[in-house]
Amino acid sequence: MPAGADQKMLPISAFVIAFNEEANLLRCLESISFCNEIVVIDSHSKDRTVEIAKEFGARVVERDWPGYVAQKAFGLTQVSNTWVLNLDADEEVSEGLREEIFEVLKSESETPSGFSGYEVNRVVYYWGRWWRSGGWYPEFRLRLVQRDEVIWGGRDPHEKPIPKGKVGRLKGELFHYTYKNLSDQFSRLHSFSTVAARSAWEDGKRVGISAVLVKPCLRAFKFFILKRGYREGRVGLIVALVEGYYTFMKYAKLLELQWQAESDQEQEREKDRIANG
Repeated sequence: MPAGADQKMLPISAFVIAFNEEANLLRCLESISFCNEIVVIDSHSKDRTVEIAKEFGARVVERDWPGYVAQKAFGLTQVSNTWVLNLDADEEVSEGLREEIFEVLKSESETPSGFSGYEVNRVVYYWGRWWRSGGWYPEFRLRLVQRDEVIWGGRDPHEKPIPKGKVGRLKGELFHYTYKNLSDQFSRLHSFSTVAARSAWEDGKRVGISAVLVKPCLRAFKFFILKRGYREGRVGLIVALVEGYYTFMKYAKLLELQWQAESDQEQEREKDRIANG
């Protein structure tokens, strides 16, 4: 039984997907030490990620990276308990959220709620501050679920569990140490935008040049004004502009895929014309 937990609470599993997360993983694992089972799904890390996980006592499953949705879906199959907590390696369960989870699992053992899961409020730490006044806040994510009451869906890189029934909401915070600095943010957003553009292309989505020009402005406006990122002052403005840049990259890369396909088709038509005289 996890330290501090009530003996009446239901057992809980946790799984974490990781790749080169030695800087974050121990903090994440320590915050979920109350779980009866912890599984780390690793994509062949080159640093000490696997070593840290094993030293902590987690079960490690090493697996090629198939994409965000597929890896999370696989992680769900690797746990044994009905109730499951899913975290990214750069996240941490706060003390308040931990106590709420205890109460939920105790309550579920006595009177099942019928909920497929519970959303938690993820709070970002970036630029030396917690973003609790606007921009990324609030950000509710479905992280505590019943294993057989959700399926993993969404489109890479934006995976999410899709509940079969109703969902509750907890007040406790899930801490997210999102980016180290601007360089790290730009690097990750470059990767995310490539994956997002490819997913949109595979879904049959097509755009014109107007989307490349307009949608980044709308994204920055939404982050800074509608979601009150201005409450973070100059930092909020910088992050809003970076959010707009991410949107620009995503749609520009999608447009590039379209133009490349059109070019390939034109080349094939030209080959046919030459072949047919």
